[in-house]
Amino acid sequence: MTETDHIKRLLSECNPDQRQEILRYLRTEFPIHPLEAQLNAKAEVILEAIQRGGILTLRMIRGVIAEAAFGVDVVKNLSGWTDITPPGDLPYDFLLDDGAGAVRVQVKLQRSLAHRPMLAKEAYRFLPGDMYVVETQKTRRGSDRTTGSSTCPYRFGEFDLLAVSMQPSTNLWDRFMYTVAD
Repeated sequence: MTETDHIKRLLSECNPDQRQEILRYLRTEFPIHPLEAQLNAKAEVILEAIQRGGILTLRMIRGVIAEAAFGVDVVKNLSGWTDITPPGDLPYDFLLDDGAGAVRVQVKLQRSLAHRPMLAKEAYRFLPGDMYVVETQKTRRGSDRTTGSSTCPYRFGEFDLLAVSMQPSTNLWDRFMYTVAD
C-alpha cells in the first residue's frame, strides 16, 4: 500500500467534521482556481458573492458556464480543430480552425422560465408546444457608449454556427445542439 493510499484510507475513516477540517487545512496551501489569486478572495467567498448577486447575476453566470463548458467539453475534444479565438469583446465566443478555414461559434444557453426550459409557445402562442426557446441577442438591453446604437441584436454574418447549451432540459452542461447561422 502506498503512502497516498494509506492517507486515503485514513480519510475514509474520518467523520464529516474531521474531513472538513482537513479540507480547510489543505485549502490554505492549494487554491481551487487562479481566480482566487486574481481577486484576492477564496473560492468560497467568490461563490457566496455569486449566490448573493441575485437572479441577474445567476443568469449571467449560467451563460458564462455554458461558454466554459463548450470550451472544456467540446472544443478541447475536437480532433483536427484548433481554438484560435483572439482576445476581446467579439460577436462570437470561439474561433475554430481546421486548416481549411475558420468557423465562428456563438454559444447560448437554452432559455429557462420559472426554473424549467421555456417552451416556444410561451414566447409566441403560434409556435408548437414541443419546441424550446433560445435567445440569440447579445444582451436584453443596452447601447454602445460611443455610438448609442443598440447592443442587443447580432448583425447578420457575425457568427457562423450557433451552439445551444441544453442544460435547462438535460441538467448537463456538456450537451449542445447546433445550427448554422444562416
